[in-house]
Amino acid sequence: MKIALVGYGKMGRIIEQVALSRGHDVVLKIDLDNADCLVPEKLRQADVAIEFTGPHSAFANVMACLDAGTPVVCGSTGWLEQMPEAVQRCRERNGSLLYASNFSVGVNIFFEVNKRLAQLMAGHREYAVALKEIHHTQKKDAPSGTAITLAEQVISAIPSLDKWVNHPPEDPGELAILSERTDPAPGTHRVVYSSPIDEIEIIHTAHNRNGFALGAVVAAEYIQNRKGIYSMADVLGL
Repeated sequence: MKIALVGYGKMGRIIEQVALSRGHDVVLKIDLDNADCLVPEKLRQADVAIEFTGPHSAFANVMACLDAGTPVVCGSTGWLEQMPEAVQRCRERNGSLLYASNFSVGVNIFFEVNKRLAQLMAGHREYAVALKEIHHTQKKDAPSGTAITLAEQVISAIPSLDKWVNHPPEDPGELAILSERTDPAPGTHRVVYSSPIDEIEIIHTAHNRNGFALGAVVAAEYIQNRKGIYSMADVLGL
């Protein structure tokens, strides 16, 4: 498989190592120094593009890949208000788009555990729920995309909650996501249910970025010959 890496920072370099170890070729590397190379004739040299940049460039990068007809796997967070437009463009172009807030196999299993726990807790109003996330200081968005995914799963299951906030809650309908940025911290996410008599907590802690990179390459292998909109749940059969 021929891969275009859109974003060649720390994450892009780890993805490159994983891709090469699995027998793939990296035919295009895009970073700030050669952003003008993100053009259809170069993107079409790749079977799949893997996009890991930042919230301010991700949408334009994804649209460029879709317009070039190159399947794109995107792991950038902080741009989801523009996702409906990307989904529409993907359908108009009969393209392929796979987005995940987190590509780690462990995190995606954690998502399933979180959904089930929220369903179990929905009828127990004596428990207050909060989310806590820790990332490295280079993480540009807060809360993280993973934390937002966890929060939206909880809100979907618990009728008394109607929105998440990135500060301590000010009314009963708010679900707090508390963000901390410290080095080194690849990523820790906690979901905590507290009552006057006990506490239930689930935690996922990443030890390094390798799991994210492997998941992104596996996602690229999955989407290569498919059309449509996909997630890591599709890749992992969850």
